[in-house]
Amino acid sequence: MPPPPTASPTVPDPARRAAALGVREHVERVLTGFLDDQRHVLGELGEDCEPLLEAVSTLLAGGKRLRPAFCYWGFRGADGGVPDAAEEGIVTAAAALELFQAAALLHDDVMDDSDTRRGKPAAHRWFAGLHADAGWSGSAERFGLSGAVLAGDLCLAWSDELYQRAPLEDDALRRGRRVFETMRTQLMGGQYLDMLEQASSARLGPAGAVDRARRVVRFKSAKYSVEHPLLLGATLAGAPQPLLADLSRFGLALGEAFQLRDDVLGVFGDPGETGKPAGDDLREGKRTVLVALAVQAASPEQAAVVAQHLGDPALDEDGVAALRRVLVDTGALDGVERIIDEQVDVACSTLDAAPLAEPARAALHELVVAATSRRS
Repeated sequence: MPPPPTASPTVPDPARRAAALGVREHVERVLTGFLDDQRHVLGELGEDCEPLLEAVSTLLAGGKRLRPAFCYWGFRGADGGVPDAAEEGIVTAAAALELFQAAALLHDDVMDDSDTRRGKPAAHRWFAGLHADAGWSGSAERFGLSGAVLAGDLCLAWSDELYQRAPLEDDALRRGRRVFETMRTQLMGGQYLDMLEQASSARLGPAGAVDRARRVVRFKSAKYSVEHPLLLGATLAGAPQPLLADLSRFGLALGEAFQLRDDVLGVFGDPGETGKPAGDDLREGKRTVLVALAVQAASPEQAAVVAQHLGDPALDEDGVAALRRVLVDTGALDGVERIIDEQVDVACSTLDAAPLAEPARAALHELVVAATSRRS
């Protein structure tokens, strides 16, 4: 497969990349303190609830913290600087995005029947293992699914609680809440669109499949991964509408490129780096842009390979290899790489023209690279 595109004119040195992502350690501190508080709250129920917190803590220990970084630099870009009094506030609000992301991942793994997440057993598999190892009565699988759903619900509730705790002015929190609520609602709608596409794609056929797949990308990933975190930070800082419009255009373009890179890694990535088995998206039957482009250009023989293997939960390495050949030979992989390049160009040109305060513009350029030139 071709290498990921370089998303800015010059590849940043490690020190600049670290500065762009430097918010991470502050987010870790906020999350650690928040989970300690929740441990005391759940502690009133006794030790039996400890696995719920452990499942969430394990999931939160991974991740790149890109969403909080976009939120933070959206704030900095609109504000020009962060007074000491506001620093803790924007980091806390940004950290709430990680709890929302955890809720989405926990529920997504249940819906996709995934075995692993970030190189470890998915939460529903882990809860099922607890049940089986203890020899409890009833279905271990059902216990696992229920435990993961509850852990996801906790994270969803906690995301709201942590956002509300952010030490920012009440007016700022009220402004940001509309963005926060829109993000959460549209992500759930995007998840439903993804389910609907997988269920109805065979009936609808290849016509319009690429457009439908890109709509799923927009609402399931692009908005809540990049656009809404940026808009949340900028709105908390009181950004004017023209800047919000620029950040929206930048965020949607980069968010799509981010998800398309994820789709490519889901099929062609190294499991040691992605934390998921190779070809997992193919076993789940994901109707990604990559698959839609392949189906649109496939010969009858290639279409038969897709029909035979895509969505087969028992798909073996030979089946994965056969589907990969179709994705390459139909030009689908090259097509996705072109879309990534196009969207990165849109993102970078929008960023260069936007009336952003420094160092936010430079930091966001580094985040373009982090989001699209990754291997995991």
